[in-house]
Amino acid sequence: MSTETEVVSVLQYLDNKSILVIGAAGFLANIFVEKILRVAPNVKKLYLLLRASTEKSATQRFKDEILGKDLYRVLKEKYGPNLNQLTSEKVTVVNGDVSLEDLGLQDTDLEHEMIHQVDAIVNLAATTKFDERYDIALGINTLGVLNVLNFAKRCAKINIFVQVSTAYVCGEKSGLIMETPYRMGETLNGTTGLDINHEKKLVEEKLDQLRVTEASPETITQTMKDMGLTRARTYGWPNTYVFTKAMGEMIVGAKRGNLPLVLIRPSIITSTIKEPFPGWTEGIRTIDSLGVGYGKGRLTCFLGDLNAVSDVMPADMVVNSMLVSMAVQAGKQKETIYHVGSSLRNPLKNKKLPEIAYHCFTTKPWTNKEGKLVRVRNIEILSSMASFHRYMAIHYLIPLKGLALLNIVLCKLLDKSLKDFHRKINFAFRLVELYQPYLFFNGVFDDTNTEKLQGIVLKTEAETEMFYFDPTVINWDDYFVDIHVPGLVKYVF
Repeated sequence: MSTETEVVSVLQYLDNKSILVIGAAGFLANIFVEKILRVAPNVKKLYLLLRASTEKSATQRFKDEILGKDLYRVLKEKYGPNLNQLTSEKVTVVNGDVSLEDLGLQDTDLEHEMIHQVDAIVNLAATTKFDERYDIALGINTLGVLNVLNFAKRCAKINIFVQVSTAYVCGEKSGLIMETPYRMGETLNGTTGLDINHEKKLVEEKLDQLRVTEASPETITQTMKDMGLTRARTYGWPNTYVFTKAMGEMIVGAKRGNLPLVLIRPSIITSTIKEPFPGWTEGIRTIDSLGVGYGKGRLTCFLGDLNAVSDVMPADMVVNSMLVSMAVQAGKQKETIYHVGSSLRNPLKNKKLPEIAYHCFTTKPWTNKEGKLVRVRNIEILSSMASFHRYMAIHYLIPLKGLALLNIVLCKLLDKSLKDFHRKINFAFRLVELYQPYLFFNGVFDDTNTEKLQGIVLKTEAETEMFYFDPTVINWDDYFVDIHVPGLVKYVF
């Protein structure tokens, strides 16, 4: 429990505030915006930066991609036909692009308004693909942070900047991982010479080279993806995503000046546990691709260290920690890092995941497109990379060789089948290569700063109930069986 005597009311903090949300169409941003609209009717304005070709299409994107979601069901029930009035008063959609200088803002009047009105900026813009094209990942996750920061410095009233990062900027470290910043040029493997300007130059040179040789769009994409993974691994990060997010942290830490900075590092974000209702999710997130593959009968083995811990955190809890951290750190000219995860205080052992998946999909099997129930078997556990390679050799590589021989005998009649089979195997290997650092991850995230936050929330019953983010209250079996998997089946399958 916090030793600080300070107590903060989040609702009071939100009163009459104007907040610029960058990357407003994303999963976490959606939950963040919905929460504020639902619980803080006295917020002054939410400026939502969305990328679109025109202002009108940005507004259309907000209506279709944000308000149109099931996530807004509770808000719609609460306000009924008045919801349109509420959003037209409280929400201003801003057409812009985080990867451009000045956020690509076209409307100078709106830009002027924001510079004079904005109290807080929350940067949620990110591309989370592990093997994203390096030019795109660098543009959004690293240089995009600089563009947002430069805009923040022009805002007259701003008193808090929130950068949402990821706990996995730590790479493949094991043991207790502290809430400490990465300094400019710091690397995970001690290799010197990491320079963000140099990385930008390398990307530009590579793209120029590809254009000169008139490379196909497919070749350009693959080359830029490979470049990202190579650059990340040069400095000790396992993939492009966490490498570019770490460099984003370096930029904001080094160049913030006196701007109060909150760095939120969530672990693996999963569906909502409670608000606006349990089980809302969107898209297949990191850990879910395994569950979905298994439920659909496509995944027959689980690769991972069963004794390691998967650090999972429901999305609404992450959003609540963000809101409390904003209220607490506003106006304090320092940088504070918050690990938002569960591995230290309520660890979820990997061995639970296959058990839960088997339980869920045997008691309620998934129905496929043909209307047939998919029967799942107890999953085969592969606890090392060597056992994975053995498994693949027996089940896939040997049959592949047989198929290749048969194809020769049949004068290449099986070319298509052979190509498909080959593609599937390569896909499995690539997927495992990308996910392997997390399946065998042995780090635990220290969350001292985040735990302190819980002691600072105003202890009125309403606010304690409203801004919950204590991972110790989660019962993992109940959460996965009753909330998360049904949510996945409903929104993703």
